[in-house]
Amino acid sequence: MTSTSTSSSSYVLSPFVPQATAVVPIDLGDRSYDIVIGAGLMGQAATYQGCPKAARALIVSNTTVAPLYAQRLQAAIASLYRAVDVLALPDGEQYKDSATLNLIYDQLLGSGADRKTVLYALGGGVVGDMTGFAAACYMRGVPFVQVPTTLLAQVDSSVGGKTAINHPLGKNMIGAFYQPQRVVCDLDTFATLPDRELSAGLAEIIKYGPIADMAFFDWIETNIAGLRARDPELLAIAVRRSCEIKAWVVGQDEKESGLRAILNFGHTFGHAIEAGLGYGKWLHGEGVGCGMVMAAHLSQRLGWIDAAFVQRLTRLIEAAGLPTTGPDLGAERYLELMRVDKKSEGGAIKFILIGNAPLAQGGTGAGCATTAPAPDEVVREVLAACIQ
Repeated sequence: MTSTSTSSSSYVLSPFVPQATAVVPIDLGDRSYDIVIGAGLMGQAATYQGCPKAARALIVSNTTVAPLYAQRLQAAIASLYRAVDVLALPDGEQYKDSATLNLIYDQLLGSGADRKTVLYALGGGVVGDMTGFAAACYMRGVPFVQVPTTLLAQVDSSVGGKTAINHPLGKNMIGAFYQPQRVVCDLDTFATLPDRELSAGLAEIIKYGPIADMAFFDWIETNIAGLRARDPELLAIAVRRSCEIKAWVVGQDEKESGLRAILNFGHTFGHAIEAGLGYGKWLHGEGVGCGMVMAAHLSQRLGWIDAAFVQRLTRLIEAAGLPTTGPDLGAERYLELMRVDKKSEGGAIKFILIGNAPLAQGGTGAGCATTAPAPDEVVREVLAACIQ
């Protein structure tokens, strides 16, 4: 069994220290950039110093976020460009498709955008993924900047250069690795975030504990009520540490040839739920939350973690306001959908398991993760235990 575990890395993750605002660098050689985290950043011109200058920029947002923040961003970057256009896409995961992507190309071509034109992704994960993919493809690559406005996007999807659109047969199956020039995480945007979206973002924060940092997991457990209550200092700490962990992983494995796959803990099951129900029925973070419970049950049945940690993780996901039982799509439908997951090879599903080896063989349990296959019959047992 081949595996990739955080414990075998030659890089060292810095110890968890509860700190708030920060600049977190991602070291990728000539593709390196900073994640800037703090309150009130979006509207400050100084936030964008060093971003590419050009004749034209395009802010890509959606019909929910653009009325709230587009004018603020437009004013802040006005000195860098002669013209700053705004495009508001329809809002929702169901619009993360080729038809909506073409709206970005239509705007770029219609305005005479050239290969120096800079795109700004203003919104959540859907806007960030689609804008990044458009930037990667337009004239074979133009620069872009991520300005994520949801908790989920700030701690996960805006960082690391994964860009994609969905296909009816699989989530994020059409895309490219393409790094932004900067990520601007303005914590003030959480004030307009619906409770359901906040909980969805907490799923991606929780995932970092079991795969890399149990001290952070302990801290999340202690502070989950305050995070849900939008305590600004707690949210700042959570965003910073999540970005630190993701930067650490991406810096070692930019294009997911090994270690980076651990960031998909819970996603194999979660993506199957999203695709099986129809995109938009469940939020991505809801699928991930439930998917983590399923992945933990799978890890326990294979002997990698004990039942006590499965219960502990399930309680935390429930406390975050997330579902912990999946919809009954049928076991064979789950398996069918998971076989088109990006980590699958030759039709064999690869799962992110918690631990670095089975406990009976000296495994350490939670705090690191491994990519490995699992027998279909065991997966069916997990689904029977975890679906409604």
